Amino acid sequence: MCDELLSPVVRDTEVTRAARRRSTNKKVFFPSSPCEVSGASTTPARPQLLNRTPGSLLKHSFTPLIKRHPDVSAILSTGGKSPRYSQTPARLGNLSTNLDDSDWTNTLYLSPQQSGLVDSSFTEDVTMSAVMLKEDDPGEAASFSMFPEFLQSYLRHSSSAIFDLIEEYETICEEQVGMLKKIVTRATPGQQKFSQTASMLWLLQQEMVTWRLLTSLYRDRIQSALEDDVMIDAAAPSESEKVIVENLFQRDSLVRQSQIVVDWLETIAKDEIGDFSDNIEFYAKSVYWENTLHTLKQRRTPSHAGFSRPLVTELDPDAPVRQKLPLADLDREDDIRMLKYLFTLIRAGMTEEAQRLCKRCGQAWRAATLEGWKLYHDPNISGGVELQPVEGNPHRCVWKTCCWRMAEDEQFNRYERAIYAALSGNLKQLLPVCDSWEDTVWAYFRVLVDTLVEQEICSSGTALHQLEELPREYLEANWTLERVFEELQATEKKRVLEETKEHYHVIQKFVILGDLDGLMEEFSDWLSHGKPALPSHLLRFMTHLILFFRSLGMQTKEEVSVDVLKIYIQVLVSKKHTDLIAFYVSHLPADMAIAQYSEFLECVTETDQRKHCLELAKEAGLDVAAVTKTVVENIRKRDADDFSHHDLALDSGTSEEDLRKIDVIDWLVFDPSQRAEALKQSNAIMRKFLGSKKHEAAKEVFAKIPEDSMREIYKQWEAQGMDIPLPAEDQNAIREHLCIRAYLEAHEAFNEWFKHMNSPPQKPTLSSQAKFTETVAHEMKEKEYELDCRNWKGRLEALTDDVRDRIYNVLLFVDGGWMVDVREDAEADPERSHQMTLLRRLCLPMMAFLLHSVLHSTEQHQECLRLADIVSSEQQKLYQVFSKEELRKFLRKLRESSLLLLDKDLDPLGYEIQS
Repeated sequence: MCDELLSPVVRDTEVTRAARRRSTNKKVFFPSSPCEVSGASTTPARPQLLNRTPGSLLKHSFTPLIKRHPDVSAILSTGGKSPRYSQTPARLGNLSTNLDDSDWTNTLYLSPQQSGLVDSSFTEDVTMSAVMLKEDDPGEAASFSMFPEFLQSYLRHSSSAIFDLIEEYETICEEQVGMLKKIVTRATPGQQKFSQTASMLWLLQQEMVTWRLLTSLYRDRIQSALEDDVMIDAAAPSESEKVIVENLFQRDSLVRQSQIVVDWLETIAKDEIGDFSDNIEFYAKSVYWENTLHTLKQRRTPSHAGFSRPLVTELDPDAPVRQKLPLADLDREDDIRMLKYLFTLIRAGMTEEAQRLCKRCGQAWRAATLEGWKLYHDPNISGGVELQPVEGNPHRCVWKTCCWRMAEDEQFNRYERAIYAALSGNLKQLLPVCDSWEDTVWAYFRVLVDTLVEQEICSSGTALHQLEELPREYLEANWTLERVFEELQATEKKRVLEETKEHYHVIQKFVILGDLDGLMEEFSDWLSHGKPALPSHLLRFMTHLILFFRSLGMQTKEEVSVDVLKIYIQVLVSKKHTDLIAFYVSHLPADMAIAQYSEFLECVTETDQRKHCLELAKEAGLDVAAVTKTVVENIRKRDADDFSHHDLALDSGTSEEDLRKIDVIDWLVFDPSQRAEALKQSNAIMRKFLGSKKHEAAKEVFAKIPEDSMREIYKQWEAQGMDIPLPAEDQNAIREHLCIRAYLEAHEAFNEWFKHMNSPPQKPTLSSQAKFTETVAHEMKEKEYELDCRNWKGRLEALTDDVRDRIYNVLLFVDGGWMVDVREDAEADPERSHQMTLLRRLCLPMMAFLLHSVLHSTEQHQECLRLADIVSSEQQKLYQVFSKEELRKFLRKLRESSLLLLDKDLDPLGYEIQS
């Protein structure tokens, strides 16, 4: 028999070994085997992934179900997609060429010029990745722009289809993943920068695929909700398997959405499969087991001598199993590698590519075994003019039973068994090669869909062959989404268990389950005290996920949603994303939004930046007036110091906290409509400053208020068409502002008088031994001194009159007195009333003492005694604000003035004594 086995291509031993060495230098990515990962700990870093085309594989074009029946000829294959959507293969879509007759390698591998890689964008990417590597955390620096990009996308699609927005989110993540891959390839493995960037890469990859899952599942769920009232006729007993399954997918959301999950997981695997052209050198074209064939032919030659190891003697596909003899070592290695890669293709939903690879490698029979899943359909049964071709496998049940048996047969390679386990729904044999969370979930959902389809076909009574030979537990399995994840939680694989706890896998789980309340509870647990801080990009995802659910009209737990938004806002503040904060704050409850934005504005100090932040708040729909008022109140209420007694001691200094209070008034003067509030808040701050003897600080606050504020307040009121007087609160605020102005002017006038009073001209002196020239000079200086004295006295008299008038303006303030409201119908404000009463008791006695000091020092003693009349007047009732000690002190001052008058031969009141 071996004499008839002629090989069209036979490689010499040396050539074969050389080719093998070249092949082993190529990097090939396969899923790790259990033995390879058993001792490894789970890490966020993932292998290098294949760049995808800009269009996501799950960006489906929607077609209403009631208009067109879906084509489910591919439903049961690993490459089958949900019939609700049409799939467009992305990167590997160009593999549809005939691989048997073309240069497959050249088709797949394009030169840089052909692929368009050598362009300005490529150069920019390389330059950008090199720049980012200089950062302490390249991954964080490179992804910094994602925060504003997500908001810009949201604003662009605020009034358009929500799924366009989600697809744009995925595109943003995809572009960022591409950049991070370039950075990772340029970083030095083992360095902290490398691990940080790899972790960021994995995080954004997971976010990208999660947006993809959301798009697919919720598009189907929304369409299902819209079509609840559409009745789908049951398939007639004579209908084919294909029609039965089409109807199943139309009416059963469980099987349809489970297939969507399978499609999603397969696109992830397709992204990760690596460069296809690096994994094709398994065999020479059209020949397999060529080394075994070559060895067998050599043994048939007369010149062959020596020890011969046992090998198969026949080369049909079943020979190694039937004869229980091995192949040549190189062929056995080729088989193992090929089967492993074939399973990788099946896992990625690329069944057709797997079949083409089998044909190219001389295993057309294996390609045929991958064809038997197709559902049988004979369009000629329903009649018709023209005879149409029959679709699918009429003996699919027999084929499926054979696949199940091959998966159970331990003589076959574990990956070969897994291939046929995937095709037949044999979960037990499929799970051993599934080492990651994604692989394991794919296995469960693949079997779930397969089981539900078989159950539907069997229950319809149209199956051409019954599946009695398949296990009862397979045919009678009662799969649900919840059961899948319960089984997943019970797995014995450590890596899978660890990956089930990863944040994005938890989110994906609840998205698949459609359990929004459960997802919100997980969010709440992650945000609870004592838990590690969440990555900033995960918080960004959580925030936009909540906004997505709200856009769909779904109820999210208010408390949890608020907590997520608040923490994300804190992240934006810490990263100085000033322009983004107002938008997210606007999604908080009104009171909380005001408090949150006010807290942020407290840290904004530059005038232009403050104006910009208020403009953003206005655009976001925030109550700007309430926000600015809250900012001022937050800062001015931090100081709880009580008022101190006003003696003649020096003024208190201005602290850093005082400067913040002075500066905060600027928030209220940007908008003319807030001038009344500006007066009220500035009055409150100045009351505290006056009560603490911080007159300079009070003057700075007063200077912050524009001079036209009172006129502007009346103008704003009149603009509203109001004929009635100003509100009592506004009118009282204006009066209080005037009271403070009078007090500050009096205080400033006294300081100027005091300074002038204590700096009189210095009289020149002459030495007793002065020479003639010195004497002449002295006489000149005396004349200048006399002139300075006259000027000084004139200036002193003017300042004395000014300070006297200004202090009288305070003591004799019109309409009820200084710091007394005119309108009593204002809303009660106990704190303000208490402070104004205290200021009258603290400031008015001091003003009286200052005026007495001025008059006494300028020898206006009779005017001093007139103060007694003013203090004791029942019209002003100033005596009520004096304490007993202050009255005693005041009377002693008056007594001193009376004694000086008596010394001038005047009566105690300053009048001439009548003889």
